[in-house]
Amino acid sequence: MRQTILVLAILLAGCGGNASADRETPPERPPLVVPDDAILPVERRIEAISFLGDTLSEIPMADPVRAQREQQFEEARLRWVADPGNLDNIIWAGRRAAYLGRYQEAILIFGLGLKQYPDDPRLYRHRGHRYITTRQLDSAVVDLERAAELIEEQPDQVEPDGLPNVQNIPLSTLHSNIWYHLGLARYLQGDYQHAFQAYQRGVAGSTNRDMEVAARYWLYLTLVRLGRTDEARAVADVVEPDWSLIENTSYLRLLLLYRGTIPVDSLLPATVTGTVGSATLGYGVAQWYLAQGRYAEAQRMLKDVLATGQWPAFGYIAAEADVAREGGMVVGQ
Repeated sequence: MRQTILVLAILLAGCGGNASADRETPPERPPLVVPDDAILPVERRIEAISFLGDTLSEIPMADPVRAQREQQFEEARLRWVADPGNLDNIIWAGRRAAYLGRYQEAILIFGLGLKQYPDDPRLYRHRGHRYITTRQLDSAVVDLERAAELIEEQPDQVEPDGLPNVQNIPLSTLHSNIWYHLGLARYLQGDYQHAFQAYQRGVAGSTNRDMEVAARYWLYLTLVRLGRTDEARAVADVVEPDWSLIENTSYLRLLLLYRGTIPVDSLLPATVTGTVGSATLGYGVAQWYLAQGRYAEAQRMLKDVLATGQWPAFGYIAAEADVAREGGMVVGQ
């Protein structure tokens, strides 16, 4: 009963609702250290501290997009209020909070769900994803490895999309997402051997070209970091320009760059748009420059990625980790 009351209190406070004063006060967000010289608008919450020591707060959204996502979160929150023990309600409340850029709140919601469902791999998968977003890599690995344990010998399942693609066709599965995000967390840590193992599973478990291309892209980069360039080339050589994709065309174009099918100049205009896509392409092009021994251009491209401001994007996080590691900082929590 106490847990139900606590969950309801958190839910009612989640969007600045009018919870009465005699309700239990929800727990504070995990403390984050903000440098004294950080100047941020008071309405912008600090969601993470970057690998470079910078404060990261909610990224701007177009008003119609924010309005839609706030409405979707409110609907998800109310469903959770009405039935706080429903696992799907918990998952969607957390996912909808994350789509608003409220990653710490999403982590809290998934954690509350795990108190009720400690052996559900979906909760670990989603919380692990948001631990990556908030640069808590050690916690991400713990969650995603636990998720991987829980899905062994279990049938795969399609994950419904929270932000549908243009064809409204869900592409990812629970298993492929767990291996994909576990591989990414390990890659960001610089643990390339374990990243390789995760991405191998991700490629093998892909059920469509989109997921296969995404896993192959990171597997290629991981093998290059391991010095296994012949194997990396074999990973890229599989892809073809005529593969029909819905979402992951940036990863396909980068793999075609790596196999020598398209020139780097064909990608450069798209690396300066300041979008999530430009962060993805920019990081991939930086890795190509690095492999070519063009170190100054690689460094410049990494800085261009960080200038996009798209800090939740995986390409941005990877660029940030590379820059931090080169500067001698510890990448992780």
